Amino acid sequence: MESTWRAAVAEFVATFALVFIGAASVIMAGPSGGGIVAVALAHGLVLAIMISVIGHISGGHVNPAVTIGVWVAGKIDTLRATVYVLAQLVGAIFGALLLRVIMPGDIWKAAYLGAPSLSRVIGLGAGRGVLIEAVATFFLVFAVFGTAIDERGPFAKTAGFTIGLVVAFDILAVYPLTGAAMNPARAFGPELVAGVWTDWWVYWVGPIAGAVVAAVLYSGVFLRRREPVTP
Repeated sequence: MESTWRAAVAEFVATFALVFIGAASVIMAGPSGGGIVAVALAHGLVLAIMISVIGHISGGHVNPAVTIGVWVAGKIDTLRATVYVLAQLVGAIFGALLLRVIMPGDIWKAAYLGAPSLSRVIGLGAGRGVLIEAVATFFLVFAVFGTAIDERGPFAKTAGFTIGLVVAFDILAVYPLTGAAMNPARAFGPELVAGVWTDWWVYWVGPIAGAVVAAVLYSGVFLRRREPVTP
C-alpha cells in the first residue's frame, strides 16, 4: 500500500472517473436511448477498471461508504480513512464540474447532471429509498470484503471485475427506484454542481448503513477465528 497522499490521489482520480463516466451515462441515457443497460454497463465497467488500476495503491475504495465500512472493520486507520473520503468527494466534484462544462445546458439540466433521485412515479418515500440504497450497498461492500479485504480472496485477479459486476446488477435492479447510487460521492458531486439537493441525505444514510452492516457481518463471521484454508 502506498503512502496516504499517493493513495488519496488514486482515490481522487478513480472517483473522478466514476462520476464523469457514470453521470454522463445517465445524462445521455435519454437522448441516446441506451437506457438502464447503458447506465449499468458504464458504471460497472469504469469501476471495474479503476479498481483494477488503483487497487494496489489505495485498496480501490472509490466510495466513502466503502471506506467507512473498512474503517469500522478496523482495516484502515482514522486519518487515512478521512483523507480517502475527502479525496473521493473532491474527485466527484471535479467529475461533475467537467461534465457541466462540456455538456449542453439543456441536456444536463434535464437529467440534473446525473444526480440520483427517488422515483416519484410510484411514490417511493425516503424511508424505502434509504432501505433500497442500504441493501444495494450491502451487496457491494460484502463483495469488497470478500475479494479485496480478505487476503484469501482473489483480489489481484478478479476484485475489480467482481465489484464492477455487483454495481452493474444493483443498477439493473434498483436504478428506476433510487438511481442506485450506492455511493455518497457519486450523489454528492452532481448534486453540488447542479444545485439539486432533493432527498440528498438518502444517499448518505442508506449507503453508509448498508456498508457498516456488511463490514460488521463479514469481519465478524468470516475474518475472526478463521479456520485454516483447505488446500
